[in-house]
Amino acid sequence: MTGRGRLPGRKILVVGGGQTVHDAATDPVGNGRAMAIVCAREGADVAVADHHLDRAEATVALLEAEPGSGFALRADTREPEEIAAMVETANRRLGGLDGIIYNVGIGIAGLDLAGADPDAWDDVFRVNVRGAMLSVRAAVPHLPPGGSIVLISSIAGLRSGSRLVAYEASKAALAGLLRHAARELGDRDIRVNMVAPGLIDTPNGRRAAAGRPERSTAGLPLRRMGTAWDIAYAALFFLSDESSYITAQTLAVDGGKTGI
Repeated sequence: MTGRGRLPGRKILVVGGGQTVHDAATDPVGNGRAMAIVCAREGADVAVADHHLDRAEATVALLEAEPGSGFALRADTREPEEIAAMVETANRRLGGLDGIIYNVGIGIAGLDLAGADPDAWDDVFRVNVRGAMLSVRAAVPHLPPGGSIVLISSIAGLRSGSRLVAYEASKAALAGLLRHAARELGDRDIRVNMVAPGLIDTPNGRRAAAGRPERSTAGLPLRRMGTAWDIAYAALFFLSDESSYITAQTLAVDGGKTGI
């Protein structure tokens, strides 16, 4: 697929742009990798950050065929100083920042209230919520008017059903961060929006679906799982000038699941 020049010369940081490999021969593309590729395809220069540097580097290797360029960097979003260094490095090497995507999330901590482990609960919030806040806060001084922040959430933050109470609560908490950041940054013409994926065919999505009949597509109006490209193009819309009058919004990319 070719791009349409929707992000010419933009400087984008994708946090969580690597990809977990379960089966290299059959794994589909993951959300973070697809977003990095689409940004570069549309003309952006992309900093790809991941906890595992080799995964970020594998994504960057795929950007060589695209109009935009990219480089990889390692950052653990559990660590505030690594988040600050990540943003500073991205800003320096890209020559500025026009947008940031926070695509990091873990879903541990046990099933249901009875199974929720307190320490694992704290780790989920440390990664899913605190890491997002710190990444946004670090990026804000570098973003110009017209800059865009995109948080990647989940429909688990919109409705219950996964039984992963810490994950659901953390993704719901992102909505509070979204609203506050959009209000605070509106005077600077910086937009903050969120994409909430549903059942998406990614490496982690396939593993999560194994043996879980409740993740069936039977009740979806579109009767299929989405792909990481569906998520990537939703994020692209929020990064581009096409959404210049949209902020504080959550777009559920879920085949209609939360709309019926």
